[in-house]
Order: sequence, then C-alpha cells, then structure tokens
Amino acid sequence: MTPPTTAAPARDGSREFAVGSLVHARGREWVVLPDSTPELLVLRPLGGTDDDIAGVLPALETVEHARFAPPSPSDLGDQAAAGLLRSALRIGFRSSAGPFRSLAGISVEPRPYQLVPLLMALRQETVRLLIADDVGIGKTVESGLIAAELLAQGDARGLVVLCSPALAEQWRAELRGKFGIDAELVLASTIGRLERGRLYGQSVFRPDRNYVVSTDFIKSPRHRDDFIKNCPDLVIVDEAHTCVADTGQGGARQQRQQRYTLLRALADDPNRHLLLVTATPHSGKEEPFRNLLGLLDERLETVSLDRQAGRDLLAQHFVQRRRADIRDDFREDANFPSDRESREDDYTLHPDYRRLLEEVLSYARETVRSADGALQQRIRWWSALALLRALGSSPAAVRKTLHTRAGVQDADSVTEADAIGSRTVTDPADDEAAESADAVPGALLAPGAADPDAAALDEEDRARLLAMADAAEALKGPAKDRKLKQLIDTVRELLDEGYNPIVFCRFISTAEYVKEHLDAALNNGGKGRKGAPGKKTYAVEAVTGELSPDQRIARIAALAEEDEDGEAPPERRVLVATDCLSEGVNLQESFDAVVHYDLAWNPTRHEQREGRVDRFGQRRDVVKAVTLYGSDNAIDGIVLDVLLRKHARIRKATGISVPVPDSSENVMQAVLEGLILRGERPQYEQEGLFAVESPAGRQTAELHQAWQSAAEREKASRSRYAQNAIKRDEVAQEVAEVRASLGTGEEVRRFTRHALTALRGVPGTLPGEPNGFTMNSEALPAPLRDAFATLLGPRHPRPVAFHDAPTAPRGEVALTRTDPVVASVARFVLDAALDDRMDQWQRPARRCGVVRTTAVAKRTTLLLVRYRFQLSLPGRDGVLRQQLAEDARLLAFRGSAANPDWLPEDEAVALLEARAAQNTDRALAQDRIDGILGSLESLMPTLEERGEQLAARLLDSHRRVRGAFRDVRGATGPARRGLRVDVQGRPDVLGVYHYLPVPVLDGTTTNGEAR
Repeated sequence: MTPPTTAAPARDGSREFAVGSLVHARGREWVVLPDSTPELLVLRPLGGTDDDIAGVLPALETVEHARFAPPSPSDLGDQAAAGLLRSALRIGFRSSAGPFRSLAGISVEPRPYQLVPLLMALRQETVRLLIADDVGIGKTVESGLIAAELLAQGDARGLVVLCSPALAEQWRAELRGKFGIDAELVLASTIGRLERGRLYGQSVFRPDRNYVVSTDFIKSPRHRDDFIKNCPDLVIVDEAHTCVADTGQGGARQQRQQRYTLLRALADDPNRHLLLVTATPHSGKEEPFRNLLGLLDERLETVSLDRQAGRDLLAQHFVQRRRADIRDDFREDANFPSDRESREDDYTLHPDYRRLLEEVLSYARETVRSADGALQQRIRWWSALALLRALGSSPAAVRKTLHTRAGVQDADSVTEADAIGSRTVTDPADDEAAESADAVPGALLAPGAADPDAAALDEEDRARLLAMADAAEALKGPAKDRKLKQLIDTVRELLDEGYNPIVFCRFISTAEYVKEHLDAALNNGGKGRKGAPGKKTYAVEAVTGELSPDQRIARIAALAEEDEDGEAPPERRVLVATDCLSEGVNLQESFDAVVHYDLAWNPTRHEQREGRVDRFGQRRDVVKAVTLYGSDNAIDGIVLDVLLRKHARIRKATGISVPVPDSSENVMQAVLEGLILRGERPQYEQEGLFAVESPAGRQTAELHQAWQSAAEREKASRSRYAQNAIKRDEVAQEVAEVRASLGTGEEVRRFTRHALTALRGVPGTLPGEPNGFTMNSEALPAPLRDAFATLLGPRHPRPVAFHDAPTAPRGEVALTRTDPVVASVARFVLDAALDDRMDQWQRPARRCGVVRTTAVAKRTTLLLVRYRFQLSLPGRDGVLRQQLAEDARLLAFRGSAANPDWLPEDEAVALLEARAAQNTDRALAQDRIDGILGSLESLMPTLEERGEQLAARLLDSHRRVRGAFRDVRGATGPARRGLRVDVQGRPDVLGVYHYLPVPVLDGTTTNGEAR
C-alpha cells in the first residue's frame, strides 16, 4: 500500500517552506501559497480550490515537507490511465502557468476574441478602456476578464461596478458565478442595512472591497463625496452612454449630467482603472461621444480623429467590433448565433374590435379639439394617445387604462406635460428605465387645476366611457381578439420547431392577459395534451415590472426546475414579459426566439428584446424574431413604416444597428396628429413612406434621410476606428499558451464523459447537442453523488445534462474546466489515483501502465511531470508580488533510460491516443515499470532542464502580454522592472507509462527488438 506522499527534508535553507512546495498537515497534503510567512503558512489543499485555502501556524501544528511518492509498479492502469490523470491534474490547477493569472480560477472559458480587450488593458499602466462591441458579443465577460486579471495580479485592490439598479443583482451574480468575485450590493434598498453595520464615522465603502452600485443612487450629493473618497481603484461603468449628455434640455439631460459629474470626479484620479461598457457609444452626436472619450484621456475630447495621431491615441483606449468582424477574424470561436431570422405575422381586426377602435379615435378627436388652452389640450392629447396605445395592446390594457388616472395631469406646463406623456406613453430613445415603464399610463381625467372641466367631461361622457370599457371586456379571448389568436398560432409553430420563445408586451395587464390565455390554449385548459388532468405539456410564465429583480430571476429559473413533487419541468417553455427584461438580463440559456406582441415605438427597444437571446452563449445557431401587427390598424402601420422597417433596412444594409434620430418623436407626433385630429388616412407608397406632399410625409422623408446619414457616418467611423491594436496572430499565440497550460474544451469533454462512465455512470444522448450528453449518476461513488447534490441542488434534473457550451441552465453542467461539477470530478479522479487504498473500481486513472501498441516501433516511455514556478510580478506601484504557477507536462523518450532519445512535445502528447493492440503479461509489465522507476534519478537532470525551458517560455509570454505601452508620441511608457520566473523545487513525476511495439511471430518486435 503506497501513501500519496512521503516526508522530505527541507531543501531551502533561507526559508523553511518555499512557495509552491508540498507539505503534509492535518492529515492531508497542501501546496504553500505566496502570502505565507515563516510564522503563518497559507495553504491550499492539493487538488482543492481557493475556497479551501486555510492558514496554519507551524508553531502550534505539525507541518512537514512532503513530496509525491514514486508510482508503484503494481498500480497498473489501462491505455487511458495517462490521459485521465493528466487531464484531472490540469483541470484541478488554480494557479496554472500561462500568460494570465486569473483564467485557472474563473468558471467561464473565454473565447479568443474576448481576450482582445484584456490584452489591450494589460498594455496600459492605468487601464482606461471603452469596450463598445455589439450587443450579444459578451461585453460583461470581457470586462469581467480584465477585472479578474487586475485583481489576481494585485494591480487592483478592489472593484466597483456602476449600473442600473435593475441590473445590479445580475452583475453580482455574474461576478460571483463566472469570476469568483464576491461583491456587496449598494442600492437604495440596501444602504440602510450597510450603514447600520458600519462603525461610527466609518464609510460604507472601502478601497479593498468589491461593490455593485446603483449609478443613480450614488450620484446624489448625499452619498457621492463619500463614495469618491473611498472608491476602489477599479471601476466598471455599465451602459456608459447614459452617463454623458450634450447641451440639450430636459430632465433626462440633468440626470445624465449628474452621472457625468460623478464619473468625471472618479476619472480625475490618474491611478484609477476605468472600464466603460456600452454597445452604443456614438448616438450620432459628437459632443457626448467626445465627453465619453475624455473620461479615458482628456486629449481625446479635442484631438482630431481625422489625423493618424488622433486615431492612434484612440486605438489604445477603444475597442468596437461588429459580429461580422469577429466572424471574419475568429471563425471557429464566435460562439453566438450565425443568423437571426426575422419575419412579420399580420392579422386583421375583428369587426367588433374595429368598431371600438373607431369609437376611441372619435372620442380622442372630440376631447382634444374641445380643450380650452394649450396645457389642457396637451393633457387631453396624451390621455387620448394612452388610450389608443392600450387598445392596440390588449382589451385588458384598455380596461386598466380607463380606470387609471392620467399621470400627465400632474403637469404644470405644456413642456412638463409633453415630458411626462413622452416618458409614459411612448418609448423615447433616452428612456433608461424600461423596467419601471410597463404600467399603463392612464387615461382617466379627474378634476384638477390643469383641467377644471374634467368633472363635467366625465359626467357627460361617463356612459360613453363605461360602454368602451364594457366593449373592451367583451373582446377578451381569441374569438374576438385576433391578435391573441395569431400569437397562439405563432407560438405553437415555434414550439413545434423546437424553439422556446419569449413574448414581449408593453403593459403589465397585457402580459398577464396573454399569459393566462396562452397557458390555457397550449395546455388544453389545464389538462394534458390528451385531455387528461396532470402535468402540463408546456411551461408558461409571466414576468413584469411588478416583480423585484430577484423575483424575476427566480421566476425565470423556476421554468426549468422540478416542481414540488419532484416532477421534471416541461421540455418546452414560453415566457411572457414586459420590457423590464429587455435590457441586461441574460435569457439565452433557456430561450431562443422572440415574439414582439406589442410594437415598440422605438426600434432600439426591439433590438434590446432580441438581444436577450441573440447573444454570446446561445446554443442555437439560428434564433428567430417574429413581429405581430394589425394589417388594418392604422397606428401599427405608422409605427412599422416610420420606424421599424426603416431600422431593419438600415441594419441589413450596413450590418449595424443605429439609434433612431431625436427627431423621430416629432415625426410620430405629426403623423398621429394627422390621424387623430384631422382623421387623415396615411397613403403608403411602394417604399412604405407617406405621401411626400403632406407635412407628415415631408417630415418622415427628412427623418429617414437623417437616419440614413447617421448610419453611413456610424459605418464609416467603425471602419476608421476599427480595433487594430491587437492582431489576430497575437491573440492566437496567447491562446496557444493558455491551452497548453490549461487544456482544451475537447479534452475536458472527453475526460468528463470517460471518467464518469468508468465510475459506473450511465451516459445518454442530449437532444440537439451532438457533443453534449446526459449521465445517470445514481451508481457513482458516494462522494461524487454528494458533490453533485451540493453543486446542482438536491432536486436537480436527472439524468444530469452536460452541455457543450460555456454556460448551462441551473441544475445542469457546462463542459468547461472551471464548471464546479467538472472540477469535482477531476478532483476525485486525482485523489483516487494518488491513493491506492481506495476501491479499485473508483480509480479510473492510474500512475503506471504498460501498453503494447502499433503506435510505436520502438519501446517508448512517457512521463507525466508536475512543475512549480514562482512568479515575481512587478506592480505599477513598484512592488514585486510573488505568485505560484503550476504546470503538467508530458515528456517521452525512446529506448532505455540509460541512453534516452527524447521526443518532441507534440509526439509525446500523441502517445495519449495510442490504443492497446495486445494484452501485456502483468509480471512483464511490473518488471518494466520497476526498471524505469529505478532509473528516474538519472533522468532528473533532463527533467530539470525542461523546467528551466518552461520557466523561460513563461517569462516570455508574460513579457509579451505586458508589452511596452506607447502613446502617440512614440515614447515608451513607465517600465515595470523585476519580472522573474523561477523553478521551485524538483519536478514531481506523477505517472510512468511504457509503450511496447507489437511482437511478430519470431519472438521479436516489428523493428527486431527482443520482446
């Protein structure tokens, strides 16, 4: 029986326990980490994670040097033993070699194109970067990678993310789940608890902590100064375009100006890292764009970007790529859908619905025309428009609107009335609070100073309004609501094609109404498909702004979880949502199609909705988007032709999404006024524009021309400012180094399936994923079953689904090296291989093996060797930080150990694919391994020399990614001196595998050697 390690004398006279050395304490083996001192050892269990790190006092506890015991000749494995042990070791590394210090400890496998912003950041002394990649490419991952690396290197002490309060919880979950960064939420709802928990006079903030903060909460003077004083030295600003403003007017500009003031104060600290994240940095206005750039480098506010020097300066701080750019440069690693299929499904209004629409138009026309004074007219105008928008949405929204007081009545001036009406009735481009804009705006006019005639109006028209409400109630259901009927048909078609759609509605009341009828229609009124009570065929749920952000996430997650009785959820699901989910929330793991039930009056909102599923991590190669509209509904026609179709044409022609110009709201107002006040019917030309001789037609044409010009400018600017600071070949070189150290996705997939199958798991196919699989885990060893229950939840779906994707739904597994379940399998396999006291069936990896194979023509020996390195990384403060790096390498030689013929590394790795062609006598195998083990000491100089070569290679890779940063004048930036990589201790030989050629009939092998 061979213990995993043996005691060893100290080899370092200057320090009792060197960084990276192996020690034995508390009955197990540990690795010494860089923060250790002679008085306090900081240790991580062998094969453990950072969560298992412990401090040990050598003066109080017994700590002994240890080293891996040599393999035992009797502990023989099969042909797969070497590959399993190597993969288990590499997957378990949390301080791996390679140019990046954080990648081994994060639970997301970045795609090569996502490393570009990281490489740009590492070449700056103080990181100032604007990440402006298209929607869905993975800006959160890109900014998280930079944050994790700066924190891991010690170049940043703490982190703060400034974002919308609705996205704060998601940011915290992303940081914790993908990057292992725990952050405190600072919101209006949490500040009381945080202040109660602090000492008197102490700030809520500390520079060495991590936070996710509501931008709008912290910008107030009450909290801003304290935050600026104690802010961490790394700041990420989400949706950064909302934090700059031009010289326009209005409340939105004031909000943006306050945010800009906050960011300007943070940026004024020259040592603060600043990452600005937005998909729309340039809205067609130069002033806000320059203000945004000025936060990165004040010279960018005024430098000419028409000159090469200006563009060179910008290129150091700015990365903006379209999906097409990434597909061109990183074809095999894009990992987002290749196409978005869009279509329009039309319907005609039921005669009763059309009559109600005509009645509402007539009512609107009469009330607005009879208004006395400009303010009263604007109040009635917005009230009428609210009623019309509700009618276009659903009968439920009409009824709710007719019983809700018009918010616009709070206005004291025409300007204020238009501001309130625009914010609550339309979808303006600067509306940054979609999560709170799904309540009906109200159309009930109550008596007040702004409209003293409202009481008389109500008395005169009470019967008329009640009749409208009753008529709307009678239209509920698919019999007379043909829009609802069309939705049911559209959703059924998508479900039959295997899609899981999200249905977006404008109002809470509409979403609840749609959910109720859709659920009944799809699930046969609560019965199964065959009419029998029981489990639903389809899961249908609604999420609206009435729920808190946490409740929204929980409700979405529940769609894919078992019910209280342990029943698995339906395979197909439908989510009905308002625009509270149109931004920030990632839905690509569970949904792959979008239906626009209500037309947004801003194309950007449609783009945001579709971006929830058409993004990085979506497993579908083609996602779908369907827009419903009434072919005989004049208002739908206006929205389609003035806004949505033009936006789609520009996007198709240029490949980019350009925000609608500010004048769009005025054009919509003009067209709607023509329809409502004058009873005009828009006449559509072949191209979908209004007749150019009408005022509305001229305004529409001018809008489209301005929009087209903005699109051309945006296209030209993207070409001019295209990311060229980092070339594809540079990224490829670093990706190769990362994969050499950490392994590839294919290695992880093969290891996980092979190991679990060898441990008595039962694999199965995963529908729609040829490289994924399912695994029945009931017969696995008890420690692994317990790990699955802890990591996936005790009621996780069975069998367990393993997805060939960077992410996986809750309760399932992503086949990446950093997925917690995959890591637990690797840890179990490694521990079992090192402990021959365990049951043999629980040890699929072994430390020795002898294989007869046609893959070699001469006896060949493969060694699995573990190396440890101490990195001295100079920080921007001049302090050298000591860090540990681990690497596992395969070394092979032909012939005898006395006269070895060493193979290139790629040939050594290829031996893992060798397959046994004949059985090998066990006594012969043990004798062969015993002879090699006896010769290991003579091979040690070569193994140590290879370690020095790896150290030099690691040093070169760190120098490359931290290459000298040059500004536009060509001067080299501040140097960081002292970068070193030193081999720590002797290499550990973890595995010895011997390959013999197949013998022929005369008793020799294929090359004439004796057997």
